[in-house]
Amino acid sequence: MKRYNTIIIGGGPAGYTAALYAARAGLSVLILEMLSPGGQMATTTEIDNYPGFEETVDGFDLAQKMKAGAERFGAESEFAEVTELDLKSTVKIIRTTSGDYEADTVILATGAAPRELGIEHEGELRGRGVSYCATCDGMMYRNKTVIVVGGGNTAAEDALYLSKLCKKVYIVHRRDKLRASAAYQKRLEQAENVEFIWNSAVTKFLFDKIITGAEITNNLTGEKTEVSCDGIFVAIGRIPNTSLFKDQIELDSEGYIAADETTKTNIPGVFVAGDVRQKPLRQIVTAASDGAVASKFAEEYMGLLP
Repeated sequence: MKRYNTIIIGGGPAGYTAALYAARAGLSVLILEMLSPGGQMATTTEIDNYPGFEETVDGFDLAQKMKAGAERFGAESEFAEVTELDLKSTVKIIRTTSGDYEADTVILATGAAPRELGIEHEGELRGRGVSYCATCDGMMYRNKTVIVVGGGNTAAEDALYLSKLCKKVYIVHRRDKLRASAAYQKRLEQAENVEFIWNSAVTKFLFDKIITGAEITNNLTGEKTEVSCDGIFVAIGRIPNTSLFKDQIELDSEGYIAADETTKTNIPGVFVAGDVRQKPLRQIVTAASDGAVASKFAEEYMGLLP
């Protein structure tokens, strides 16, 4: 069974930044990724808020650059599914579909997936009018009309952010009031370009290659209305990818891994980076920051081992 100083589970921006820093520090590093480099980032065609690029950059292309950067210092990549973990032992055991590995330290960078509406054509319209991140994609809808779906703090934050960019923002919520804090609701009510559509749900996407609107159904009356828009922002929560280790790692009330800015988990030698960690902002740049921090503390932990 091959042993590494650090095994990183997840090949998104957090994982590959951790790999870059750890390998550059002289640690033997393996990144395990189930699909392709980049994670959620790789599904985004236009990234315009990552430092260092004068123009937008394709998420897949950026992922390939991150992978190459880590491998330049000796990090190894293995594209396989992790099937079992033993994190509590001093030497960590990771079992995958391509073989088993040992590690002195583990960095969990498995990410979190946006909760989808579950409407027909949702997947194919992602990046063509359907978005799950206002901070990431909002600028593309400057002076346009958008719909925000959801009623929690994330939906309210997204709507407020978009109200400063967009001509019109509709908030579609299945209840008659938001679950978001009262402070958010007050600010939204004061925004002249924000309109609430209560007791309703988006039940159909209207599109011609890109989004042109949505069918909205009133939950009480069943009445269907078509609303024209340029984009639909889905903000009904995220699902952290923690099922593999939820019985070993301490999670918060929403299922994210509990860890502060040191990225240390409740298990010695196990660290967390990126969207799977409890944090106020989930962006590519914050994921990369987590990766650098996690590698620093993994290296420090290595110095404590006998």
